[in-house]
Amino acid sequence: MNYIDIFLEALVAEKGCSNKTLTSYESDLRLANEAIPVGLMNATATDIQNYLSNLPDKPSSIARKASALRGFYKFLMLEKIITQNPTTNLELPKREHNLPKFLSPHEIELLISSAGDIKTATRLRAMIELLYASGLRISELCELPMTGILGNKLLIHGKGAKERLVPMHDAAIHALNKWLDARGDIDSKYVFPSRGKTGHITRDAFFKLIKKCAVLSGIDPKRVSPHVLRHSFASHLLAGGANLRAIQTMLGHEDISTTQIYTHVMPEKLKETITNHHPLSNKKGI
Repeated sequence: MNYIDIFLEALVAEKGCSNKTLTSYESDLRLANEAIPVGLMNATATDIQNYLSNLPDKPSSIARKASALRGFYKFLMLEKIITQNPTTNLELPKREHNLPKFLSPHEIELLISSAGDIKTATRLRAMIELLYASGLRISELCELPMTGILGNKLLIHGKGAKERLVPMHDAAIHALNKWLDARGDIDSKYVFPSRGKTGHITRDAFFKLIKKCAVLSGIDPKRVSPHVLRHSFASHLLAGGANLRAIQTMLGHEDISTTQIYTHVMPEKLKETITNHHPLSNKKGI
């Protein structure tokens, strides 16, 4: 019985994992199964530790492979297929946490303005506005269905098939409505349809367009990407005093620790918040 296949099927059925995540897990598990002499089903904690310790990969890649192994063995434990989890006490190299890169509000305005000089201006402006206004992942934006528009909110189907409601501000709503008027009654379930096999605009197509916007607005295109707009959304909200839990909800982060990385980007803002709102901030030390 191939327990790797059973685990992967369970990931799809129970967690709604994306094809990208599934492919990554499958690759990591099969490579580990081949590299460990006794295979994954008979591997001890020492076998797993030695395998990971001898990988030439970057710490981030090793962490991803360890995550796949942990998920696999956790599944086997829950199904009572094994009685001991060899990944319980793994020691991994420390990962370098790259701080999220973001644009200034002025640069965002330049980017949106430059979209007007591109052939598909109405659609492009709507997409940029939505990314920045709602902090969507690029896949969530490209695959946004018409049924996901609920007045001044968007119903997003995020990672792990989890739903969340994301509000839009007036500028984003205006840009979206202009696009919907231009879109007309196209027979497609997607907000941003395409004639390609996916039926919607692809991530690559949007990536190229936003890079073109960067060039037109005088911003280094290396600094601009869909994910940078998502980072900008979160960073600017935090700088404006938004609650970290609210930002977590809007970004669709399962764990607050993922959202907390933005606190390292805005240390001065946090210091200001403490100074202005902490009850003892104005008292002299005893």
